[in-house]
Amino acid sequence: MRIRTTITGLGAAALLVLTGCDDTTKPAGPAPGGSAATTTQAPAPGAGPTKGAKGQLPDFVGMGLQSAQDKAQELGFHHLTSHDALGRGRNQISDRNWKVCTQTPQPGAHPTDTRIDFGTVKLQETCPPEDAGTDTPTAGATMPDFTGKSVKVARRALDSGTSLTVQDASPEGRMVLVESNWQVCTQDPAAGTAMTGRPVTLTAVKFGETCP
Repeated sequence: MRIRTTITGLGAAALLVLTGCDDTTKPAGPAPGGSAATTTQAPAPGAGPTKGAKGQLPDFVGMGLQSAQDKAQELGFHHLTSHDALGRGRNQISDRNWKVCTQTPQPGAHPTDTRIDFGTVKLQETCPPEDAGTDTPTAGATMPDFTGKSVKVARRALDSGTSLTVQDASPEGRMVLVESNWQVCTQDPAAGTAMTGRPVTLTAVKFGETCP
């Protein structure tokens, strides 16, 4: 009887040791390499701006684009975009080099998930009387009027399969490299012509120059 009791006791002790090794309630120990293991939790449902919540949108006109964006986000508006108010189709690659001329929507109370669009120009430029960046042509069944528009805007408006030739309208015969710096002087086919897949030819000069 003594021998049987001893064996039973040893079995119980072994069971306790095994149970202790499987304790999942203990904090995780150091991960391989000596650093503590970390767990990333998924955001709780509904985290972030509450849908339908409203915020007070201030007047951003005259501010630097980067400062305007920072302030908008601070107030809870995170759906932000911007465009070239001169209608040249330039991208705002470095926001600190651009300033706000217009904003949509206007200042006031708006849902915080509203899309805020800034019309901008470069710091050394003057804001235009009207935002030309919202009036972008689109080639549908007929040829748009590209006169005065940037070559970049014209190219964007045409179907991607359109054969396009761009030539310097001045006698210098310069290469048209940065298309947002060039404005269209003439076009062939003319505005209003049916778009039948025919090639398009544009002549252009740099902005600030006069078409011949």
